[in-house]
Amino acid sequence: MRRPVIGIIGNSYLINDEYPAHAAGTMNAQALAEVSGCQPLIVPSHPGLVCIETLLEICDGFVFPGARANVHPEEYGEQETPAHGTFDRDRDRLTLPLIRACVARGQPILGICRGFQEVNVAMGGTLFPEIRDLPGRDNHRMPPDGSLAEKFALRHPVTFRPGGPFHQLMGAPSVMTNTLHGQGIKHPGPRVIVDGHAPDGTPEAIFIADAPGFTLSVQWHPEWNADADPVSRPLFSAFGDACRDWAAGALRKVS
Repeated sequence: MRRPVIGIIGNSYLINDEYPAHAAGTMNAQALAEVSGCQPLIVPSHPGLVCIETLLEICDGFVFPGARANVHPEEYGEQETPAHGTFDRDRDRLTLPLIRACVARGQPILGICRGFQEVNVAMGGTLFPEIRDLPGRDNHRMPPDGSLAEKFALRHPVTFRPGGPFHQLMGAPSVMTNTLHGQGIKHPGPRVIVDGHAPDGTPEAIFIADAPGFTLSVQWHPEWNADADPVSRPLFSAFGDACRDWAAGALRKVS
């Protein structure tokens, strides 16, 4: 049986600090292949190299993963400041219209960290440039030292809305997650429903109201230890099921 093809949006990257490349984290591909049961496909994050309409036909779903670069504040009507960090304008120009197209079509998407923020911006929301600078907020950034296991260790709970899609998916009102981000949601887009929060009030889980397809997105990094983690596994499994449903529907239309 054909496995659903999932486009993983790549990031601009320099091999040996000089050779331009588009790259995606191995953990995302592993989670999609081993937990979602899908075929991962890295997508160059440059609108001049790919056609959104063609991507929508080739792929059955998309993962918008984390990245060093942040969404440019011009995309949500604000001025750039040093606090906003570095940017990847090519990725902005590809992902934001792609997200809107997927939501409209009902094509499954999963946003992770920067991807979570991209989904909010694509749907008309705004971002804080630095969560840790806000009164009463915690430092959500990646620990500067330690092994990968230490950096991706579970650090705080996320509490879900009672009866919401994340509560139903996880089978629990609260779960433990890692945290490796500096920015976060300021104002949710008009259709963006915040379905989970960190203890300091930071939005951590969202979905799009009245969307015909899978739109769950998270601020944490579920790709870490996805096969064994009791929070990551149901998220990637549900995403895989949604992509299989989309692929089956597309096949029926063709035949």
